[in-house]
Amino acid sequence: MVLSGFIGFLVVESGQSVWNVIFFRCLFGAISLGLYCWWRGFLSPWPLKGKAVLIAILSATALVLNWVLLFNAFNYASISLSTVVYNTQPFFLLLAGSLFFGEKIALGKLPWFISAFIGLLFIIEISGSDFAGDQQLLGFAMALGAAILYAVNTLLTRRLAEIRPEVIALVNTFIGFLLLLPAANFAMLPVNALSWSYLLILGVVHSCLMYILMYSAYKKLPISMIAILAFLYPAVAILVDFVVYDQSLTLYQWFGISVILLSVAGLNLGWGLHNIGFKKRQKVS
Repeated sequence: MVLSGFIGFLVVESGQSVWNVIFFRCLFGAISLGLYCWWRGFLSPWPLKGKAVLIAILSATALVLNWVLLFNAFNYASISLSTVVYNTQPFFLLLAGSLFFGEKIALGKLPWFISAFIGLLFIIEISGSDFAGDQQLLGFAMALGAAILYAVNTLLTRRLAEIRPEVIALVNTFIGFLLLLPAANFAMLPVNALSWSYLLILGVVHSCLMYILMYSAYKKLPISMIAILAFLYPAVAILVDFVVYDQSLTLYQWFGISVILLSVAGLNLGWGLHNIGFKKRQKVS
């Protein structure tokens, strides 16, 4: 999660177009994940067959489009605010699960939806000029769109439960490489080693090593700890944005960030009045 907080910095500092950034992230990620999966024997026999192939393609497409929107959001709104808005994805995951798969949303979770929306309203402070305000709103809209697409990717990936997550990540990056190949601008490649290193880190570290570490940790950590660790992503992004770009936030925006993160925690950890009541009845008995 700490590594995730540096994604915005790497995207911006690479100096490349969003299309090139995602293309090389997918290229380097596919190569490193392919070597890892081959070394571990995950590719023999090939695990994706029949309907799973179509689901994997749709899932990968949603993930790549999610990157397109999120990375573009950094060009219009600050990295910190875009990242916090993007982290509303658990709410869209629940909504999408309810709309498309008939999964019921517990009544106790509704207050967290409302509070997260209120937090968004506090974050979306428009800058002085109308043009700057429109730019910022566009960035927030892109971050929200990215959150929705990530939720779609998550729901589709859940239907591939029998496939190893490393293989799914490999398929995601390989399909992303194919999708972005026509859009990549090879006439505007990085001109120095530092820019190439940023792209290499995005591919090898964030698309290979980070996924391997995350999936390994998720199998061992309790859900409560995973939910708490999820806060590191926006927290590190805010810190990096402040230290590197001197991005300061208003009191209202800090309040909005706090409300959103609290809402995400309440949603992930299952906080609610019904839980409190249940615990009280247990003590009485």
